[in-house]
Amino acid sequence: MRYRTLGGTGIEVSVHCLGTMMFGFVGNPDHADCARILHHALDQGINFVDTADMYSTGESEEIVGKALKSRREDVVLATKVHFALGEGRNRSGNSRRWITRAVEDSLRRLDTEWIDLYQVHRPDPTTDIEETLSVLTDLVSQGKIRAFGCSTFPAEEIVEAYHVAERRGYGKFRTEQPPYSLLARGIERSLLPTTQRLGMGVLTWSPLASGFLSGKVRRDQPVDLSAGRAALTPFRFDPSIPSNAAKFDALEGLIEVAESIGCTLPELALAFVVSHPAVTSVISGPRTVEQLEGLLKGATVILDDETLDRIDAIVPPGTDLYQADGAWQPTSLTTPTLRRRPHPNRSAA
Repeated sequence: MRYRTLGGTGIEVSVHCLGTMMFGFVGNPDHADCARILHHALDQGINFVDTADMYSTGESEEIVGKALKSRREDVVLATKVHFALGEGRNRSGNSRRWITRAVEDSLRRLDTEWIDLYQVHRPDPTTDIEETLSVLTDLVSQGKIRAFGCSTFPAEEIVEAYHVAERRGYGKFRTEQPPYSLLARGIERSLLPTTQRLGMGVLTWSPLASGFLSGKVRRDQPVDLSAGRAALTPFRFDPSIPSNAAKFDALEGLIEVAESIGCTLPELALAFVVSHPAVTSVISGPRTVEQLEGLLKGATVILDDETLDRIDAIVPPGTDLYQADGAWQPTSLTTPTLRRRPHPNRSAA
């Protein structure tokens, strides 16, 4: 297992990070089995574990907390805050009010005195970034978290947060967690260069493109849209949807590349992500020990320039063949009034 320094924190983390989104009722409800997955990952040299308060509505954090009870000092533990938990107002977002409550709930579920990396799960257009950085800085001072970062933030908001922190004397986002894969390379345009200039660590998620690069999907084979990842996001796998044609075309070429260098498609996918100099660690979220074993095999694969050139010819740098983050869109896209000038015959909302 290889290790890299996490941003400017001085903390060393494994190049492969265990993601626990599948721990709990969403993926694997067997707590003992999830603990076996986690312990096996640690035994194989992984020292980095990532979860979130919203994964299975807190159940993932509870599973991780129980599993790490005797090995907490060996692990760099990351979790996230932002999404709604429970009914009612002010139970989501990036405000001081919500974060101060959410971090206490995460500490309790994780059964730990501190969180190594606390991440803001998505941007919040209703909360000033100064408010968010202020409370996160306070949590570091209180010893409840060691460092903080963001997840799926666009480059311009990362830059804004950096300058606000500089002006106000707050702590800075040390990490960013974006989606990145052979089929979703859009972050290579501006996000990754920005994190490099700012000295941030990058933890990427969805290296298998929501299962599309698992090796189980082929253009000439029927896709079961009722099970697994395909059931969660069928629009990404349905070959009858025209926008998926480019993904299936690229898939066949990538399979040829993998076979030519003697590895599987998932191994190629993981090796590709960690080959980028801006990437610190790649997050993989296995549901079983067998899936974890398959992912760990990719830890030994290192791609040469010729192989990377062949990949570039199939999916050009900076190209997204699908919308990688289906869970969030900026308000500039989701709110029509933000991109349309007022019309004299249009009533005000």
